[in-house]
Amino acid sequence: MKELVEHIARSLVDDPDQVQVTEVVTGADVLIELRVAPGDMGRMIGKNGKLISSLRTLVQAAGLRHARRVQLELIED
Repeated sequence: MKELVEHIARSLVDDPDQVQVTEVVTGADVLIELRVAPGDMGRMIGKNGKLISSLRTLVQAAGLRHARRVQLELIED
């Protein structure tokens, strides 16, 4: 799932070198932290938060295939 988030984020931002994705697994829970450049925060959030919401839905659905509960956090770097 980390690779999925990284691929999507790098294709959307202006500065793909600043994208960092970390994955913390604790049992059946997975926390994915997405860090982007400050100038790309608005682009990742999207209009009315729709883009980040859609990305969260996507990783949650991918987590269900592996019987894991996945959370995605967007962190300003």
